[in-house]
Formats: sequence, structure tokens, C-alpha cells
Amino acid sequence: MDYGKLNVVTTKIMSDSIVIIPTYNEKENIEKIIRAVFSLEKPFDVLIIDDGSPDGTAGIVKRLQKEFFRKLFLLERSGKLGLGTAYIAGFKWALEREYEYIFEMDADFSHNPKDLIRLYDACAKDCADIAIGSRYITGVNVVNWPISRVLMSYFASIYVRLISGMNIKDTTAGFKCYRRKVLESINLDKIRFKGYAFQIEMKFTAYIQGFYLKEVPIIFINRVEGVSKMNSGIFGEALFGVIRLKWDSLFKKHNFQK
Repeated sequence: MDYGKLNVVTTKIMSDSIVIIPTYNEKENIEKIIRAVFSLEKPFDVLIIDDGSPDGTAGIVKRLQKEFFRKLFLLERSGKLGLGTAYIAGFKWALEREYEYIFEMDADFSHNPKDLIRLYDACAKDCADIAIGSRYITGVNVVNWPISRVLMSYFASIYVRLISGMNIKDTTAGFKCYRRKVLESINLDKIRFKGYAFQIEMKFTAYIQGFYLKEVPIIFINRVEGVSKMNSGIFGEALFGVIRLKWDSLFKKHNFQK
């Protein structure tokens, strides 16, 4: 699978934690989300993975790199290669630099940067292997989504839970913290899905291996600025992908481990 050309400089890490933020046309949000992460009490490094945004998102990041030297990193790719491949490229980058806690987060403030600390604590203090920012662990905590999308997401998680056997309320959540040992145990080159199904596949792979997945309640707020990347193809991938994952696990066709 092609993950794109890496355009980053190796340097000594300044934190035990790296927040990976994929971007495509996020010029309205990118500087604000970066500054929000760096304003937190706990130090986090940030890796932006930009898929050739024509709106100049990468240029904004490059300007900010001068201000946040050795804390803000940029990986530029040639085009839209998919969310899953962006995260896998980021995981590999982070593992090479020996980060202990590796985060996924959106650029559009649908995930509150302050909740990064709660996810970190779930892993560092409560011994979770993966901390999941969950929209559904305490009900439906979604703000400003159309009711049709809320229902689609909520029932998709129920469907995935029934098929996969995972006891997770928010199976498609994309706000997470991984301990490095989880990502080291997974053959990242064998992860096949790119959208919602990527999030399911990563959780299911960790679940099959016996890692401890802990849900942390969050409030998910729909983006105010920029354009959503959600489409019916991404949802369809998740719908049918989970059946394939379960089938492969029953017959041990999925290469879960390195």
C-alpha cells in the first residue's frame, strides 16, 4: 500500500506523547488546533499529515514550525490517499522516534484538545492499552450533527459490536490514544481499510490480541469551519468491512501480529 512521500526531518523527541492530525483543506482550523494542543498543561508533540491540500494548509504548518521548533512536525503526501494510510504513516513515524503514547485526533475541533489529557491519563494512570474518546459510553453525546447522521453513527456502532463481539459502545471513534506496544504488535502493512472501517479494524485487531481498550466519555461537536470529509462510500466500507474482519478472524486469515 502506498503511504505517500515522507517529507520530515528526524529529530530528538521532546515529549513522550505525539498527536497525529491528518489534514486536507483545513486552513480555517489548523493554526487554532495546533495552538490549542500546545496550550495544554501536559506537553504534547504534534505531527500533521497533509494530503496535498490545495488551500495551503501545509504552508500554515511550515510557518508555525519556526515558532514550535522540535514540537511541531509535518509529513506531506502527494494527494488524498485515505485516512487510514495517513494514520499508518504517522504511526510508523512515531514508532521510529520512540514515542510512548500515540494519539489520533481530527483537525476540526470535533474532538476537544483538552480531552487529550483524559485519554493520556486512561493509558498512563489507569493502565489502558488503548483509550477511546467515546461519544456513546454515557448516552449520545454529539452536538450539531443532523439527526440522520447521529442515528447512522449510533446504529453503526451497535451493528459493529454485534458482529465483532467487541464490548465497545463507540466502535467507529477516531479520537484515541495508543500505547506504543499496541502499534508495535500489529502488522501495520496488513491493515486494509481507509475510512470508518480503518478505525474498526484497528480496535478489532487490538481486541483479538487481548489488549485492554478503555472508553473515556467525550462530547463530540460537529465542525464549525471547513468541509466534512464524510461520504456514503466510507460508511459502506465500514458496513461490509466488519463482516470481512470477523470472517477472517474465525478462520485466522487476518495477519493480526507481526
